[in-house]
Amino acid sequence: MANLKISQVVSMRPELTVRPDLIQSLKLLMEPILTLEQILRQNLSENPLLEEVEEQEDIIPPEVPEPRRKDDQTINENKIDWQEYLGEDNEWVSGSYKDFSERDDEDFEHIQVADKTLYDHLFEQLGYTRMTEEEIEIGAYIIGNIDESGFLKHEIETIAEELQKEPEMVKKVLEQIKKFDPPGVGSRDLRECLLAQLKEKGLEDSLVWELVDKHLYSLDKKSVTQLAKMTSTTPDRIQAALDIIKGLSPRPAQGRFAAPAAIVVPDLIVEKIDGEYIVFHNDRNLPRLRINQSYRSLIKRGNKTPTETKNYVREKLEQARWLINAINQRRSTMIRVMEAIVEQQTDFFEHGEDHLKPLTMEQIADIVGMNVATISRVASGKYVQTPLGVFEIKYFFNTGVSTSGGEDLSKRVVKNKIQQKISAENPAIPLSDQEIANVLKEEGIKLARRTVTKYREELGIKSARFRKQTG
Repeated sequence: MANLKISQVVSMRPELTVRPDLIQSLKLLMEPILTLEQILRQNLSENPLLEEVEEQEDIIPPEVPEPRRKDDQTINENKIDWQEYLGEDNEWVSGSYKDFSERDDEDFEHIQVADKTLYDHLFEQLGYTRMTEEEIEIGAYIIGNIDESGFLKHEIETIAEELQKEPEMVKKVLEQIKKFDPPGVGSRDLRECLLAQLKEKGLEDSLVWELVDKHLYSLDKKSVTQLAKMTSTTPDRIQAALDIIKGLSPRPAQGRFAAPAAIVVPDLIVEKIDGEYIVFHNDRNLPRLRINQSYRSLIKRGNKTPTETKNYVREKLEQARWLINAINQRRSTMIRVMEAIVEQQTDFFEHGEDHLKPLTMEQIADIVGMNVATISRVASGKYVQTPLGVFEIKYFFNTGVSTSGGEDLSKRVVKNKIQQKISAENPAIPLSDQEIANVLKEEGIKLARRTVTKYREELGIKSARFRKQTG
């Protein structure tokens, strides 16, 4: 009988873990101000180490030290220096750098925020994946560009170009997100969405898969008999397959998640003060947080505090510090981005919409020293109140159209010109798209007829044939 030897081999391999504070920072930066308020109040109710600052005083948050990691071996489980760990003054405070309670702005209307949105659900799953921080950044950008139906409207190459990443890495992260719930999320078209749902059901090698993969856009044009001949099968099998397809969702997230709040409350405020445009963060309705002062008693008790209590307090303290760090970082990031936008779009703020310049997220990213994914999160679903009205931050980003004078006009300005031409036309003889292109060319704006058609359709304006009015 052979001798059996048991031995242990010690090997080292890197474990990829995502820091909870990174996920929290990414998520808070994505959230609009109404949802952020709800998140903060929920944390206040759940974390005893957080308390709301009631005093109306301007407190500038000091630099918050990095949270201690759970695997930090420098902290002895039974001998914790609470004085060092909590800090002498517990001065970790989130709050406005300017007290908006003294402002004359009218109060913003509040509504009940949805319990859980699609983005909450996807970010939650992103936090459970074993990805690098670089992959998490890509994943957050992809999630931020998934619409409410669950579709991704950007191509992999476009995302890779905007993030300056390799397309293969973007594709790898997208494939991971496409495994998230709901099935089909992150798909770029109906076919991809339905195939993802069939894959989740284990129907890759079936007649249903073949119909969706190769004949999807013929299903409403061909009879059951014709489809049976095309696939060399029987009408009964085709009908059974069609019944399965009818049970699939054409929109991955349809009916599962509440829509985001419809009431617009600006995250940022731009004011002209003494001839200079100043950007403020709209903190007026956000609770101002700090570490709960009552936990000083734990410091006084020192090492007499039970180990279980110490561990609980340490966990809640880490969560509180991560949250406060994330809030302060969110505020600082949004202000810096908006200040750069104002600087680039000064003519707009001075003279109005016709003076909006072409501006890309890449340009702002270079100015503020951040990546494009961060700029996208700041702009997505956030609004800014300006002397000219309330605008979505995305409004200030747009591509340009060259003019004969060598200048660039923003796509939005060109759309406005098209709308103006159509509004001023004779209803009995409406302008064709080619005629609009000719008129714009006379004004120095060179647009192809198909580009005019595209812009007109994006404006929701019907073609000349359907705009014609007689009598």
